[in-house]
Amino acid sequence: MLVRSPDFADRISDARRLEICTLPIDAARCKAREIIDQFPQSGFVPIIENWRQRPDGQIEFAIRHLPAGD
Repeated sequence: MLVRSPDFADRISDARRLEICTLPIDAARCKAREIIDQFPQSGFVPIIENWRQRPDGQIEFAIRHLPAGD
């Protein structure tokens, strides 16, 4: 059984809203690299989630901002 620390649920529930981006593949790669290379702002770290290619060839992905660990 997986046991997580009690504050894990608090950190996830305190996450900022999810941003959804839909871009052409090259622009999506650049945007994702820009987000990954960012320094955490206001104590939140951006995370790229749910990267997928849509039927029209564009890339859709989500950006979630989680609290940075101390």
